[in-house]
Amino acid sequence: MQDTSQRATPIRVVIAKPGLDGHDRGAKVVARALRDAGMEVVYTGIFQTPESILRAVIDEDAAVLGLSSLSGAHMEYAEELCDMLRENEMGDVLFLVGGTIPDDDAQRLKSVGVTEVFGPGTPTGAIIDYIRGRLAGGDRGLGGAAQATTAQVVEDVHDHPH
Repeated sequence: MQDTSQRATPIRVVIAKPGLDGHDRGAKVVARALRDAGMEVVYTGIFQTPESILRAVIDEDAAVLGLSSLSGAHMEYAEELCDMLRENEMGDVLFLVGGTIPDDDAQRLKSVGVTEVFGPGTPTGAIIDYIRGRLAGGDRGLGGAAQATTAQVVEDVHDHPH
């Protein structure tokens, strides 16, 4: 039996649905897959404000924030959350965005600090591998111009070439 001090701490993930986007099936699928992979997952539910999402990340001491968006409001919410994470000294949080994100928007999201964008069809295993790979390599923090790179956003993401 392994001593408690030698056990790996599970990766803590917050999955959030901002604004008026009420379509949460994909977020729940990803949350369940991450949980089944041994991660501690908190799903905030639908209709969340950026402030409530930030509060969950802080309260849960999350290493990963996954933002799910199908409503088209992903740019505003992601940009605001990147700013809020930096302002609250949470720039080491891996910030992922998932959902129906146009390619041009995916590039813009990465430029403002989102680590990676996952689109419809992304296998949940690819998201799990991405999170583990980034965190195992010590590669954490908001991406884009302001910092190195890290951040994750998740959703009904099942294989998109972003």
